[in-house]
Amino acid sequence: MIGNLANAFAIILGSIIGIFLKDRFKENYKDIIMNGIGLSVLVIGISGAIKTENMLLVVISLVVGSIIGEWLKIENKLQNIGNIIESKVGAGTSNISNGFVTASLIYCVGAMAIVGALESGLTGNNQTLFIKSILDGVTSIIFASTLGIGVAFSSLSVLVYQGLITLTANTMKIFLTEGVITEMSAVGGILIMGIGINLLGLKKIKIGNMLPSIFIPIIYFIFTLVINRLF
Repeated sequence: MIGNLANAFAIILGSIIGIFLKDRFKENYKDIIMNGIGLSVLVIGISGAIKTENMLLVVISLVVGSIIGEWLKIENKLQNIGNIIESKVGAGTSNISNGFVTASLIYCVGAMAIVGALESGLTGNNQTLFIKSILDGVTSIIFASTLGIGVAFSSLSVLVYQGLITLTANTMKIFLTEGVITEMSAVGGILIMGIGINLLGLKKIKIGNMLPSIFIPIIYFIFTLVINRLF
């Protein structure tokens, strides 16, 4: 779990630095920085999405996962958690809820979160998570400088999400083959693209409700495995 703890700490530290820098930027600079972040996130998402080797599975995953997420109202639940944090820390001070939800999604849906947590749980190798910690720490400085202290609280989401993968790694390893991880990463890449679109203000996409899409490739793999063994 040391890699996950390091990741969470890096996000908190980076956020503190970003919050310190926040008041140094005028509003027009914050806008242009946010546009730069949005475009960068969009490119990161595209680079992950194009790695798919089964586009049909990606499309099906997005459709089925989005239906499940809409039914579960995941976006609303994330927003409610953010609102609770905002009410405790200081409502109306810096749109804490928005920073929490946006940063949580960005830090959790990438390939490094899945692969790093798996490596940590299976082999005790935290190198990927340490690298992710550095990247997340740097980006949290930028995010917090525009989105506020809510970014720091996304460390809790990272700790829980990656921690669960680490703790259940031995059980999941037979399902999380290289091909499955590739398709999960491709779906995650598309969700990251959606986050970029949200940051640019082009359209409001409920990315939270699309989160189950990431796990549909695992279900597909298990289904095909069962079918092949039966027939």
